[in-house]
Amino acid sequence: MSANKDEVCCPRFNPEPWDGKLITWQKKRFVQDRVTSLFHIPLNYGEVMTRITHAVEAAGAQTDTRVILTDENSLWGADVYIEVSKDVPHARMATLSGTFLGKVFEGHYRNMGTWIDDMKAYVSTQGKHLRKLYFYYTTCPKCAKKYGKNYVVILAEVAVE
Repeated sequence: MSANKDEVCCPRFNPEPWDGKLITWQKKRFVQDRVTSLFHIPLNYGEVMTRITHAVEAAGAQTDTRVILTDENSLWGADVYIEVSKDVPHARMATLSGTFLGKVFEGHYRNMGTWIDDMKAYVSTQGKHLRKLYFYYTTCPKCAKKYGKNYVVILAEVAVE
């Protein structure tokens, strides 16, 4: 990115297609990588994102929606999934299939515990059974500051009955 302070690297996020929506994916394609964390605080997120982004761009596998999911599966690390349009050479590929209930939150990351509790309650009020949570951080910190909004989508994988 150049030194122009007005530049943004993340598209402006539209919460409408995600908030309160039931989303079904069948073998949605992602590049998967791992971030090192300390008590869920990422230590090398920028490095991992830079590496993956370069590989995705070199392969011409970018998507318009640019979905980036995080699976906070350990105190010591998290799996990161970046949506792609095709396989990326020399990258770990993954697919996600299932039904997901989305809810959009806005604010500082310190609210994450409350958001998770709110999401679990929301899933329950919708009569769904929670399987797993994924976190979609919609913009980088610089772009969130520029836009004046820090949106996070929590996607709850739910059992279909």
